[in-house]
Amino acid sequence: MEFDAVLLLSFGGPEGPEQVRPFLENVTRGRNVPPERLDDVAQHYLHFGGVSPINGINRALIAELQAELELPIYFGNRNWEPYVEDTVITMRDNGVRRAAVFTTSAWSGYSGCTQYSEDIARAREAAGPGAPELVKLRRYFDHPLFVEMFADAVAAAAQTVPAGARLVFTAHSVPVAADQRLGPRLYSRQVAYAARLVAAAAGYADYDLTWQSRSGPPQVPWLEPSVEDHLAGLAASGTRAVVVCPIGFVADHIEVVWDLDEELRAQAEVAGVAFARAATPNADRRFARLAADLIDELRTGRPPARVSGPDPVPGCLAGVNGAPCRPPHCVAAESA
Repeated sequence: MEFDAVLLLSFGGPEGPEQVRPFLENVTRGRNVPPERLDDVAQHYLHFGGVSPINGINRALIAELQAELELPIYFGNRNWEPYVEDTVITMRDNGVRRAAVFTTSAWSGYSGCTQYSEDIARAREAAGPGAPELVKLRRYFDHPLFVEMFADAVAAAAQTVPAGARLVFTAHSVPVAADQRLGPRLYSRQVAYAARLVAAAAGYADYDLTWQSRSGPPQVPWLEPSVEDHLAGLAASGTRAVVVCPIGFVADHIEVVWDLDEELRAQAEVAGVAFARAATPNADRRFARLAADLIDELRTGRPPARVSGPDPVPGCLAGVNGAPCRPPHCVAAESA
C-alpha cells in the first residue's frame, strides 16, 4: 500500500486566553457539563496563559516527521484549529489521493481509536467528491520505540530523586462502562500491558498503575485507583520518593502539566514525598520514527514491530476512511 501524504490527527488545544472557553465547549458539546465545571477547567489553561502545549508539540513533531518521510505532512485536530475537516479539504485540493493517518493516541477504545475514525469519516464527508482515502495506522502501545521512549524517560526521572523511588504509572481514567464498550476492558488492559513492558525495560520488577483526570458525576464508576488517592496511600505507608510516568499520554497535555506537574507535585511536597515526573514522547525524533515505521509496515506488508509480553493484549485493526472500529475487530489481534 502506497501513500502520497501523511495526516497527523490530534485532539487540539487553545492558543490564547480568548480561545479557552470556546475550545472547552467544543470538547464537551452534548455531554451536559455544568458551566461552573468548564470555568474550573478553564483556569488550568489560563494558568499557562491560555495556551495548551499540544499544538506546539505537534508542530515540532511534524518537523521531525518531515525529516523522516519524503511525503507532505498535514495537521488536523478534532476540537480546535486546524480542524481536520479543513485540513482534508486542503488535501483534496492539493491532489492527495491516499494518506496515512497517525493519531496522537496509542490505544484502542472509543476516545482513543473509534472517535478518531469518526473524525476521519466526518472530514471526508466535508471534503465530498475527490476526498482522499485515509488509512488510520494501527495502535502502537507495544511498539519497541514507544516502550523505549518511556523506559528512558523513567530512568532519567529516577536520577532526580532518592534511590528506591516507587514507580507509578498513570493514564487518563474513563468510565468503567466505556472501558467495556468495544471489548472486555480493552483500553485498561492495553495500558496495563504497556506499563509492564516499560517497567521491565526500565529495570523495575514492581510498580503501580493508577488513573487520573476523571470528570463527571461521582455516582458513575470510573477506572481506579486515582493517582491522587494512591499517592496519599503511599505517603501514609512510608514511601518517600515516587517516579510518576504518564504512560497514557504521548504528549504534555494540560492533564500532564497541570494535573501532575502542578497539583500532584504539590500534594507530594506537602506529604514529604520526593516527586519526579517522567517525560512523554512529545516531539522526540524516535516518535517520528515510530510513525514512519507504522507506515512502512503497510507499505511493505511486513509483520508489525512489537515488544512481546507474557500476556498479549488484543487491539483495534487500523481503519480505512473512518470506518468505525467495532467488534469483532476491536477484540481481534492487530496482527491477525
